[in-house]
Amino acid sequence: MASRPARVPGRWTLRRRLVAVLVLLLVASAATTGVVSTIALRGSLVDQLDERLVQASDRAGRFGPGGERGPVGDGVVGDGVVGDGVVGDGVVGPGGPPPQDVGTLALYADDGVVEQAGYYSAESGTFVALTDAQADRLLAVPAGGGPVTVDVAGLGGYRVLATSTDDGRLVVTGLSLSDVGTTVEGYVLVQVLVALVVLGVGVVVGLLLVRRELRPLDRVAATARRVAALPLSRGEVAIPERVAAADTDPATEVGQVGAALNGLLHHVERALADRQASETQVRQFVADASHELRTPLASIRGYAELVRRSPETLPADARQALARVESESRRMTALVEDLLLLARLDAGRPLAEGSVDLVALAVDAVADAHAAGRDHVWRLDLGTGDDEEPPDVLARGDEDRLRQVLANLLSNARLHTPPGTVVTVGARADGARVRLVVADDGPGIDPALRDRLFQRFTRGDASRNRASGTTGLGLAIVDAVVGAHGGAIAVESAVAGERPDGRHGTTFTVTLPAHGVPRPAPVAAGQSG
Repeated sequence: MASRPARVPGRWTLRRRLVAVLVLLLVASAATTGVVSTIALRGSLVDQLDERLVQASDRAGRFGPGGERGPVGDGVVGDGVVGDGVVGDGVVGPGGPPPQDVGTLALYADDGVVEQAGYYSAESGTFVALTDAQADRLLAVPAGGGPVTVDVAGLGGYRVLATSTDDGRLVVTGLSLSDVGTTVEGYVLVQVLVALVVLGVGVVVGLLLVRRELRPLDRVAATARRVAALPLSRGEVAIPERVAAADTDPATEVGQVGAALNGLLHHVERALADRQASETQVRQFVADASHELRTPLASIRGYAELVRRSPETLPADARQALARVESESRRMTALVEDLLLLARLDAGRPLAEGSVDLVALAVDAVADAHAAGRDHVWRLDLGTGDDEEPPDVLARGDEDRLRQVLANLLSNARLHTPPGTVVTVGARADGARVRLVVADDGPGIDPALRDRLFQRFTRGDASRNRASGTTGLGLAIVDAVVGAHGGAIAVESAVAGERPDGRHGTTFTVTLPAHGVPRPAPVAAGQSG
């Protein structure tokens, strides 16, 4: 089963984004509700306080200095200020403070001169006189207007109402906003606590709901991952995976995605089947044509050689023409053999299995390359000294085909590097794997060719001249043979000036299963690197 794709740092999943949006909506709703309700509550409390303020202002006007006498009773201010100003029992006398609630401000002024100014202390129960600064702040309140909020130094915020009596006196009355502030603060605290609880519950419930609602999408994604893990590049044309019918309901967004994915998989399966059928036909044609061409090519070469060796004397130009016929027939025979080999490998024909000594193969290959290309320097590197026996490097596979792999790699190095190039062949054992390395210090491979180096008919020289003698199939055969053995081939190359150290050259590394290790599944041609 395919693994989940790696999460990119900084990216949030859809589940997290949905929960984050839900949390933001809850926070915004709670904040909006709290602000609006708090403003409404404070406005209501202030309106109630203003009603009390109007009543207190009316009492202050009637019972203030020069006002009426009030009835005797509980809570009614007594006759004047007794001794230290403690309010006594009885009726209000001239010049005494009016009967008011604790904390009420009262200021009386006549023609700008303050007659009396103070407040009813909640701590001592006395009528405490205001300071000049506090009295001046109350005198600044215009008479005849509605209640206003005033900050009295040392006492806090008050709702204050200024009125004029019939005889022209100024009466300023104020009620403290402390109770309003305390009530609002308590309400805000409760709102915050409730909002936190609701937010926590909302996050938990939101996670559960989002997870449940996204399960169909998870199942669709799991289906897509399983399809992505299928070996579709190796000729597999059947795609058994489909999104379940429960997740293809067109009435839902996820269902639309599931239905679209099923349709896509159906079209891909048909396209793969058509491609496989076409490739099978092409491979069969190449195999049949290659097989049929072998006999006439052998006949052409045989007859040309027979005529050239005839005892009758032939003109020089005829002998040259026959030599060219033989040369081209050999070249075409090699091309046909390569095509036939690729067709067999494409068809999955089984290879011979046995223990192959890669050291012996490397020794033979270097000797053959030295004979074919004396203008190059051929070296063998087995990781040992001159007087040491090379270690056993045994691979599991087909000796003839692996010999052809080495021959093609060395031929590639000889044909595509200038004279004097040093080519080194190495063989190493690495646990369950063995490695063949062919490295040269030549000019390197053009970067434009590296991505398609193992594709068929890829040439370093696009002009297809015969000077190089290549068909463009050598590395394709290497890749196909290595893949059929369950191995891999990799190439590293750098042209002059590409590396900071100035080094250039090409290194091919062939990795194969060691002898005694089960052969892994074959790798499709073109993917072993």
